[in-house]
Amino acid sequence: MEKLFAVLGDPIGHSMSPMMHNDLFSYYDIDAHYLPFRIKAENLEDAVKGLKAIGVAGFNVTVPHKSKIIPLLDEIDELALQIGAVNTVVNEDGRLKGYNTDGQGFLTGLQFYVPSITGQKVLIIGAGGAAKAIYFTIAKNNPAKVDIANRTVDKAIKLVEECPFSASSKAISLPDANRDLGLYDLIIQTTMIGMAPKISESPITLINLKKQAMVCDIIYNPLETQLLLEAKQMGARVQNGLDMFVYQGALAFERWTGIFPDVERMKKNVLGQLGGK
Repeated sequence: MEKLFAVLGDPIGHSMSPMMHNDLFSYYDIDAHYLPFRIKAENLEDAVKGLKAIGVAGFNVTVPHKSKIIPLLDEIDELALQIGAVNTVVNEDGRLKGYNTDGQGFLTGLQFYVPSITGQKVLIIGAGGAAKAIYFTIAKNNPAKVDIANRTVDKAIKLVEECPFSASSKAISLPDANRDLGLYDLIIQTTMIGMAPKISESPITLINLKKQAMVCDIIYNPLETQLLLEAKQMGARVQNGLDMFVYQGALAFERWTGIFPDVERMKKNVLGQLGGK
């Protein structure tokens, strides 16, 4: 009997997850199908009940439901609970269990550029859901320091206060981040600034960037944001959001099937959807 998988979000038409996962099901000869469902916030509880009732094997959760879905599930993985967001749900013998693969997906993709986060001085730009998942996952892995810069400093302060892991951290303003950028080995941009169609925007200036720094942007459309273009011109190493997107999906696929999939195949398919650039 064909298994059903899904992704819930609003909007959802832009999602590349159905293409990516359906290709993997075909490639590994798994009798399953993955569908996108646009679910408005007021219908989320009914949607989860419906998916559970029909025996959905698993599903992904994207904006704006990652936090709101938590009380609707039967069990939450400890890290997902600490982050306060779920992006992957597995049906385990009729019980829906929530996980968060965003932070680990980012870290797994980063290891080809930065083999270990231990001892790294890290700056995270942004204080939203993606920043939180990445921040908590990095804080768990012994960085020298990991600071949060955000337009609204109070949000960054709240994020630092909520972190359950022992890491040297402080909240700073974006002007302070611009001034002190040379202190950091790794800069991670987690906001939507620079995403299509506003591709000429950047959240910070890079005048004080350390030449040997690694600059990451979790945006993958465009594949090279203004921030990454400027960082590359200054001699820094750069990484776009494709790795994070693919690896969080790979980790979800592994949760559902027990198979860690061919990541290069996944990247190729996503790049094809983006126009192959």
